[in-house]
Amino acid sequence: MAASARFDPVTLEVLWTRLISIVDEAAAALVRTSFSTVVRESNDFACVLTDARGYSLVQATDSIPSFIGTVPRTIREILKEYPPQTLAVGDVLATNDIWLGTGHLPDITVAKPIFRNGALVGFAGTVAHAPDIGGRIRSADSREVFEEGLQIPPLKVVHAGTPDETFLRMLRKNVRVPDLVVGDLFAQFAALDLMERRVLGLMDEQALSDLAGLAEEIQGRSEQAMRKAIRALPDGVYQHETITDGFERPIRLRLALTVKDDAIDIDYAGTDPQVGRAINVAMCYTYAYTAYGVKAALCPGVPNNEGALRPIAVRAPLGSILNSRPPAAGGARAVVGHFLPMMVLLALARAFPERVIAGVGSPLWCLNYAGVDAADKSIAGMFFINGGYGASAVRDGANVLSWPSNISSTPIEMIEQLAPFKFLHRRLRTGTGGNGRHRGGLGQELLLESCATGPLTISFLAERTRPEAAAPGIAGGGPGAPGAVLIDGAPVDPKRQHVVAPGARIELRTPGGGGYGPAAERSPAAREADRIDGYTAHTGV
Repeated sequence: MAASARFDPVTLEVLWTRLISIVDEAAAALVRTSFSTVVRESNDFACVLTDARGYSLVQATDSIPSFIGTVPRTIREILKEYPPQTLAVGDVLATNDIWLGTGHLPDITVAKPIFRNGALVGFAGTVAHAPDIGGRIRSADSREVFEEGLQIPPLKVVHAGTPDETFLRMLRKNVRVPDLVVGDLFAQFAALDLMERRVLGLMDEQALSDLAGLAEEIQGRSEQAMRKAIRALPDGVYQHETITDGFERPIRLRLALTVKDDAIDIDYAGTDPQVGRAINVAMCYTYAYTAYGVKAALCPGVPNNEGALRPIAVRAPLGSILNSRPPAAGGARAVVGHFLPMMVLLALARAFPERVIAGVGSPLWCLNYAGVDAADKSIAGMFFINGGYGASAVRDGANVLSWPSNISSTPIEMIEQLAPFKFLHRRLRTGTGGNGRHRGGLGQELLLESCATGPLTISFLAERTRPEAAAPGIAGGGPGAPGAVLIDGAPVDPKRQHVVAPGARIELRTPGGGGYGPAAERSPAAREADRIDGYTAHTGV
């Protein structure tokens, strides 16, 4: 079938669905073959197929939202270093560059060119969060990217099917848990191989000489759907401003979303400048999570690909905390970047409040640790925990559900098996959901004890711990409760590293989600159910 051929709706749907099944199968293979809990339990990864130019065709269903926007861009950046004529069958390219990749070093993006009859037809791409990347353990108090670990510029790490042993030796030497890191990397390679085989099989079956025509159809139809959704909005400028915990002082983010005809322009002018700590956000991450917010609000039913993003332009001042300059640190960029989709939703709430959720108890929380075990072998890892979801016009917010990231909370059984911690309790935080006609979701409370044989270095990704940064309600709903981090019963700064002794107790209290609508409109039956379940709504911050 020629590249210029048109696809009838039935054939297009079959091919589109087949492509999605390919990346979903690759995602399952990546999970099954990975070594770390970051991928295997928390699903902190993505699998994507692009066309020969590096523009996305399909993504795995369980992919992390930010990676959907970053992987294709990373492939296009890598192509500047390695143009098609320098690539061969079996090559794999990789980078974790903050500004070319996902905004922080632990995420390693790998891409494999797919050739058919000697011609480049597309790329298989994956990104996964490595359990360690050297340097300081991931923490908001790093000052420069050089502190944060090994930087991998765009490199060819597999040459015509043969892994680059020099690169692997360098990687292993620079990380605390080399078996886990390299094991996960090879799991990514396996996912690339599977996507390559399945795509070539599909092309043979359907007599496709290349993917250009199919890509044009998929991306074009997705673009049409997004532009139609944008045209349904009244033209105008929709603004929102939010406060985050920041580092030593709060950070102010400003957004102006302009709707004109069938396009959206988002400008973060007026946002605070970058800081000398690791909460800075590279533009690649700002774009990805901003575009995701628009897509989730306006056109959630269309599978994600380049076409759905074409009508969306995003800008942030260079040198601002949302468009950092090198060598700014960015290891904890999620504690700022996760606010962006919510800002988009709250700005658009003026146009359709019934389609927007209240603020969520995110950004996602995380505990990172590093030390040595009884045999003096290095240990390192992390696990994720979630706050409460925001309420909507039709239902209460879910308890302890992550958003905008869809990372899963790590099971206690897995943490206790692999990490030097014992859990004393894990329970819902009563009364943390915001008041409203619909109640915000509850946060959770964890109390764990260090079982390490010696000192353990720990750090946190934790946000919404200041009252002014609590998850906001919407349409008259109240805010959720802020979170807190305590060590041995005393509140600590969650943005700094801490060293704890064996037996130390760490308590994590995640924030609740915001409520929707006036609390006076909550039904008596719902109030009674809250009382019975112990979900009594939060009454203020």
